[in-house]
Amino acid sequence: MEKFKRLKNEGNDFVKTGEYGEAINKYSECMKLNAEECTVYTNRALCYLKLYKYEEAKQDCDHVLQIEDSNIKAFYRRALAYKGLQVRKKNMAGI
Repeated sequence: MEKFKRLKNEGNDFVKTGEYGEAINKYSECMKLNAEECTVYTNRALCYLKLYKYEEAKQDCDHVLQIEDSNIKAFYRRALAYKGLQVRKKNMAGI
């Protein structure tokens, strides 16, 4: 658990400095230690959005919403991903 916290904090530090690729790597390492921790998925989704990787962001948000069906950050970031993908409103019925 200590390693998880350290990696997550390192990822957060990379986000603060705009090093989103490095942050993604740290959050991905966190997921290997605890795949059920939603914050690392929503944090990684933010990084993907910043890098215009909308499909990856959507997938992370979808995963979170399978675990926590009322996670506001996941809903919001998934909506941003859909906007980035320019998906029509009729296909966004699940949001």
